[in-house]
Amino acid sequence: MKNFGRVLTAMVTPFHDDLSVNYQAAAELAHYLVANGSDGLVVAGTTGESPTLTKEEKLKLFDAVLTAVGDRASVIAGTGSNDTRASITLTQEAEKIGVHGVMAVGPYYNKPPQEGFYQHFKAIAESTALPIIVYNVPGRTGSNIQPPTIARLAEYKNIVAVKEASGSLEQASEIIRNTPPGFMVYSGDDSLTLPMLAVGGTGVISVASHIVGKEMQEMIRAFITGDTIRAQQIHLTLTPFFKVIFITTNPIPIKTAVNMIGQNAGPLRLPLVPATPGECEQLKKVMQQLNVL
Repeated sequence: MKNFGRVLTAMVTPFHDDLSVNYQAAAELAHYLVANGSDGLVVAGTTGESPTLTKEEKLKLFDAVLTAVGDRASVIAGTGSNDTRASITLTQEAEKIGVHGVMAVGPYYNKPPQEGFYQHFKAIAESTALPIIVYNVPGRTGSNIQPPTIARLAEYKNIVAVKEASGSLEQASEIIRNTPPGFMVYSGDDSLTLPMLAVGGTGVISVASHIVGKEMQEMIRAFITGDTIRAQQIHLTLTPFFKVIFITTNPIPIKTAVNMIGQNAGPLRLPLVPATPGECEQLKKVMQQLNVL
């Protein structure tokens, strides 16, 4: 089974001032992230502003990031949508590029029943040889992929992981209890990374790791090696940052933070808007306290 690593960064998509994709900046950011704690990168996910990227832009991004860091990090393509056929097509085209895996979000807006979720991911799995991460984020999609459905999906050999962002440790525990050994459960919430590890999680698909990737790695390593006190200390130190990067809609704060540290992430595409001066000040204050700015 493919091991993607412990800390995967849900990467922002850099734009030029005219809002075209800055592929060179994406490659440079990928280099930076891998040098600073990321075992892998999820490209064109929600944090990468996937709803406003065209299929062609996504494919060029996959290629740019794979070329930049694919020899030393996992490159996971965000290929999910609420149209099963479109997800299959994008997954197959990403596979041709050579990505290491794909992440597909639970269909949003059309709110399928549990059998619909199952058939959606089953169809994607049967269309590709790539390993698949199921992404469960009810706060964005409007519906929750239940643990029994995840357990059914885990029977497919290339459905290898879930990014669990329901915010429920009870749900994560049920998934871990009922899926085969080796099935990977990633926290989809930075603030729940340590608690998720405690119930058997694999790691995190992180937003915070754009800025504190090394610290996230250290926290996970401390927990795994039995130094739970050190892991707790790091978790508590990072908690204000976990909170401030969600003071408004993701990825507004994290893209702002990436720009603040001198990495060229550029602006946001509508309907996302820039952080307010007050939000920028809160972000700056927390980052200064962590000595990352």
